[in-house]
Amino acid sequence: MLEFANLALRRGPRLLFRDATLQIHPGWKVGVTGVNGCGKSSLFSLLLGELPADRGDWRVPREWVTAHVAQETPRGPRPALEYVLDGDAELRALQRSLQEAEKAGDGSRLARLHARLEAIDGYRARSRAERLLHGLGFAPGDVHQPVERLSGGWRMRLNLARALFCRSDLLLLDEPTNHLDLDAVIWLEGWLQRYRGTLLLISHDREFLDAVCGHILHLEQQRLTLFRGDYSAFERTRAERLAHQRAACERQQREIAHIRSYVERFRAKASKARQAQSRLKALERMERIAPAHVDSPFRFRFLTPRKLPRPLLRLHDASCGHHGRPVVSEVELVLSPGDRLGLLGSNGAGKSTLMKLLAGELAPLKGRLERARDLTIGYFAQHQLDQLQPQCSPLEHLLRLDPQLREQEARDYLGGFGFGGDQALQPVAPFSGGERSRLALALIVRRRPNLLLLDEPTNHLDLEMRQALALALQAFKGALVLVSHDRHLLRTTTDRLLVVDEGRLHPFEGALDDYPAWLSRRREKSRPAGEGAGNPPNRKEERREAARRRKALQPLKKRVQEAEARLEAAQKQRAEVERSLADNQLYHPERKEELKTLLARKRELDRRCEAEERAWLEAAEALEEAEGAVQ
Repeated sequence: MLEFANLALRRGPRLLFRDATLQIHPGWKVGVTGVNGCGKSSLFSLLLGELPADRGDWRVPREWVTAHVAQETPRGPRPALEYVLDGDAELRALQRSLQEAEKAGDGSRLARLHARLEAIDGYRARSRAERLLHGLGFAPGDVHQPVERLSGGWRMRLNLARALFCRSDLLLLDEPTNHLDLDAVIWLEGWLQRYRGTLLLISHDREFLDAVCGHILHLEQQRLTLFRGDYSAFERTRAERLAHQRAACERQQREIAHIRSYVERFRAKASKARQAQSRLKALERMERIAPAHVDSPFRFRFLTPRKLPRPLLRLHDASCGHHGRPVVSEVELVLSPGDRLGLLGSNGAGKSTLMKLLAGELAPLKGRLERARDLTIGYFAQHQLDQLQPQCSPLEHLLRLDPQLREQEARDYLGGFGFGGDQALQPVAPFSGGERSRLALALIVRRRPNLLLLDEPTNHLDLEMRQALALALQAFKGALVLVSHDRHLLRTTTDRLLVVDEGRLHPFEGALDDYPAWLSRRREKSRPAGEGAGNPPNRKEERREAARRRKALQPLKKRVQEAEARLEAAQKQRAEVERSLADNQLYHPERKEELKTLLARKRELDRRCEAEERAWLEAAEALEEAEGAVQ
């Protein structure tokens, strides 16, 4: 089992948690939760041997194999399938040994090696890896593509596939659903339910946690607490504990006030001075009960739109796509105030392309797009985070949008999105992905839109912010179109589902819970259709077309590779600085100047990594869109 004994962990000078004593038994599936920045990923770094414990001890069985998703993006000419097979180190070692034994003609050793290969199901390794890649959304032809030809999003999935393929005893997954569409999330959910090892899962998707986990490890106020049950059970238990804690805190505050009143009244009287001093010492010894943080730090609502014309927007026989090639065709859609639409469909089906058409970022290739004169659109997409000005603060962004707003009103408004105190005045450059998403949402809300287009708005948002967003959307008076892999958000904010499939937009007949079954039927239907159907292919024309596509994509691929190289160089430099900061000797007073220099270098590299990662993601998204357009 995995054991913690009085464990404490720091990241540099900052204490993340202390006095952690707990046991995680083999086969347990544990969701790791807590607000962004509390130390969840650092806990994984500890388990991977990348960070030392500050105090205490932790133990994991020596024979356990640990798997995790690599943070570095894979590259090179190796085929995607082979890269995934590399995740099983014993399989690769056996394959090499078999080659050596065959060359040596060692029959006895060959027999032992084949027996072991059979025991680990090695003969079906390739088919298992192909099924795994297919479940994560890879098309059959893509699994043999060189890794370097895949876009950034698909390489992230490839790292996940490699971790899953490893026959691990302990699997560490840090936000595995962030770059997946709903189809892949549903598949991953089923895979993890069947996983036989011990799982530690960091996720902000409550339905995913409910479906997969039987325990919750919660990190809050520098304490690690293990709860039995799924996430919903954890929420109920925690709410009850916090209610009791709040009542105890209030009782204690009344007791403290009474003691202080007594001390102030009788400290000056000689006959009561000793009693007063005794009570003062009791007050100092009293263990303070922290006030319960029940309420979310995020409080906001969508302002009532200035006008609500009917309809807001209409599409008639519209087609949308890239470079003259339609991705979604014959779209008929009318959006009016009060409409709540959820868009379903596999990755690459055209959901984001359709959202760009609705937002006005793409013109229709065919048909009509009619907008109301008083239409005001609030459009959230991941690439829009790059439009924030790195050197401007949240307050400056907001005042540029609404110059009439008084500064105190602006700061109060930003406080509802978690930008309180000095953070409202800090430059955006070093902000995390979650902080950037919150700021982008704050600016969208302030525009008072009557049509909201949200494309995966919950990526990088923690559970508290997701819940606040869901509550705000429920009260929104305009129209909403939502693309999200967060089923809780879809379930609580939409009342009509549409699916993008085979280049068309259709109503989805059924509830969200029916979507997994629909996906399964869809896959079964499409599987035989791809083999030997229709006229025999024109191989020469296919090769000519493939060459044309590769040539058209070369500039974008080069841009991705250059951005990736810069990002890896920055990450390597940051890792070196972090290793230096992990040295406890560095925090002695005589090394104060060296520590200050390293901390400044760390901040500089954090900003650089953030900027390079944004550039890489932007290039990868452009490549992915271009690849989808030419398929």
